Amino acid sequence: MSQPRWRLILNGKSAGNDAVRAAVMAMRRRDVHLDVRVTWEGGDAERYVAEAIADGVDTVIAGGGDGTLSEVATTLAHRDEPADALPALALLPLGTANDFATAALIPAEPLQALQLAADGPLNAIDLLRVTADHGPHWCANVATGGFGTQVTVETDEAMKRVLGGLAYVVTGLARLGRVEPLRARFTGPDFRWEGAFIALGLGNGRQAGGGQALCPEALIDDGLLDLTIIPELTGTFAATLGTLITGGKRAALEQVAVRRQLPWVEIDVDQPITLNLDGEPETSRHFRIECVPGRLRMHLPAACPLLG
Repeated sequence: MSQPRWRLILNGKSAGNDAVRAAVMAMRRRDVHLDVRVTWEGGDAERYVAEAIADGVDTVIAGGGDGTLSEVATTLAHRDEPADALPALALLPLGTANDFATAALIPAEPLQALQLAADGPLNAIDLLRVTADHGPHWCANVATGGFGTQVTVETDEAMKRVLGGLAYVVTGLARLGRVEPLRARFTGPDFRWEGAFIALGLGNGRQAGGGQALCPEALIDDGLLDLTIIPELTGTFAATLGTLITGGKRAALEQVAVRRQLPWVEIDVDQPITLNLDGEPETSRHFRIECVPGRLRMHLPAACPLLG
């Protein structure tokens, strides 16, 4: 059996992580050919993925948070090759929230995460392809709009370093008194909804923004995106939204949410709105979001709840 060839694309913020360094050395002792590339500026991940493919790498590991995962997955998905001709994808969770990793039960401990890349089953996974005014984008986890997007965009980087995922909660609570609904038209197969909303989730994965489970039933291998719209609320607005922010109660979401599972959906607005695509904001008056089945292969736990 040939020696496994891996390429770890590591977010520069984690370059000095001793646990990561120890885990890399441990996998090398297991006879894995593992090279590390550290990102420093925009475009690095794309260049490193292209380099990995040219080198015949078996597995590309995204070392970072949801944004790093999305950047690596996007670079792979943009390629012309089919999924089985591309390197497999794995994740080493090192971000603030690690929403995808949490929902997928990918270990946070670096050595365990790399062991999963070696021993975990290889699964075909879907991705969301987002077409907007400024060209196509890809989303591996969740696209959000409205309240959740503003929380993510406004959360201070220094606060995230100190508080971790709790920083999103603090920022969200601070915004409670100034949430402004957005109006949009949603169209999909046998589906149409128009009105004002305060939060929006388009899930390949289930949660974003440090644990907001906007798409609690989403699967990453069913060929469908999970749409969740939280309409403008009255009366118990603050209490209901506060329950959602602090993590919590799925019942509160079910009481107010409009939910559908669709192969695609289009969003039209009179004034531009911003969707957060795995941490990357994209502003447009028109979005088409479609689920692309089996676009990549990824090492995931055997008991991963995101697999159907």
